[in-house]
Amino acid sequence: MLAVTERVVHMRRVAVTGIGVLCPLGKGVAEIDRNAHAGRSGVHRLEAPFAHRLIAPLAATVPGFDGAQHFDPPKLRMLDRVSQFALVAARQAVDAAGGGLDVCDRNRAGVFVGTGMGGCLSNDAGYQTLYGEASDRIKPYTVLLGMPNAPAGWIGLEYGLLGPNLTYSTACASSAVAIGEAWLRISCGSLDLALAGGAEAPLAFGSLKAWEALRTLASIDPVEPSASCKPFSQNRSGMVLGEGAAMLVLEPWEQAIARGAAIHGEILGYGLSTDAGHLTRPSVAGQAAAMRGALQSAALDPQDIDMINAHGTGTQANDAVETAAIKAVFGARAPHIPISATKAMHGHLLGAAGALECVLSLLALRHGTALPTMHMQDPDPACDLDYVPNAAREDVAARTMLSNSFAFGGTNAVLALRAASPTARKA
Repeated sequence: MLAVTERVVHMRRVAVTGIGVLCPLGKGVAEIDRNAHAGRSGVHRLEAPFAHRLIAPLAATVPGFDGAQHFDPPKLRMLDRVSQFALVAARQAVDAAGGGLDVCDRNRAGVFVGTGMGGCLSNDAGYQTLYGEASDRIKPYTVLLGMPNAPAGWIGLEYGLLGPNLTYSTACASSAVAIGEAWLRISCGSLDLALAGGAEAPLAFGSLKAWEALRTLASIDPVEPSASCKPFSQNRSGMVLGEGAAMLVLEPWEQAIARGAAIHGEILGYGLSTDAGHLTRPSVAGQAAAMRGALQSAALDPQDIDMINAHGTGTQANDAVETAAIKAVFGARAPHIPISATKAMHGHLLGAAGALECVLSLLALRHGTALPTMHMQDPDPACDLDYVPNAAREDVAARTMLSNSFAFGGTNAVLALRAASPTARKA
């Protein structure tokens, strides 16, 4: 477990003052909040020219998104869909932060973005031109469209942020790592503001076939395709790929209070571990170490955690291992902690999943609601914790929460979150 999880006395509290999100549950915080609470699924049969070549043509897409509604044609030509998502989510977050950028030193403001596959739609299109059509006429901006750090670079340009501009690619943990690393820099005093989160647009034909070859994708539910992702259920068959972005504005708590900002919640800590055992097989010890690291960095004990947002992919391997890891950390309390697996609704956004689930966790804390783990008609006896099956649970006395993100490559990242205090101004 990385030593960065140790808290020292001079570390500053870190407030979340802006949230921006677009994902399969909607294109703004209020819409996504409503749909997650209601248990609506953004998973559907994929309608694409290549869908007939997929074994199970499923996806979770951002509904009705059109980049032309957000960017003029010259700029749009420079933006892969992943960068479009990142910029729109960043704009929402900056607007929600109510002038935070106006009062900060841009030299002490940074960008931290996680992505697993970067501009894979643009790269896939380039390969199709080069190999499929045997043409040498590759788009001149293909490198700029496809490079993984394009979303972060565009955000930095958009807002003139002169501090660190960093992209993290640790598969499914990428955006949780991005938020955790931003938290570290603000809490230790090296930055006064950060835009942190993740973006992913992985629904290219080549990407979907590659994931299909790994045998990790869900089969289509014969009754209701939108119910195909079934985390922690005995009849779970895998994950469904999704797209979107989620961005947070982070700043020191005292700075946020002084300027009268709306506070959506607090990042308390961040745990990071590596399995170092197998590239794709999860580890109970590694996942437990990341949860313990988050507790340690937040100066919390296991009994202080009121809810958990699980990684909960719906794969056979992850869900059983995560159940065992939660038991290892929380012991006799584990069955009494409400645990939500929201990927059942929004699919797996890969590098953006951790940021989206962080947002959903903050919203759950704000409302005192445990979000549902949908499609649990057939519970798995090996996954025997309180996974809040099929309906949101109201009036949960919750102040603190963990959000788990576990990745291929062995990276495990866990964020510790707290609801905004009653005395803080809320959105």
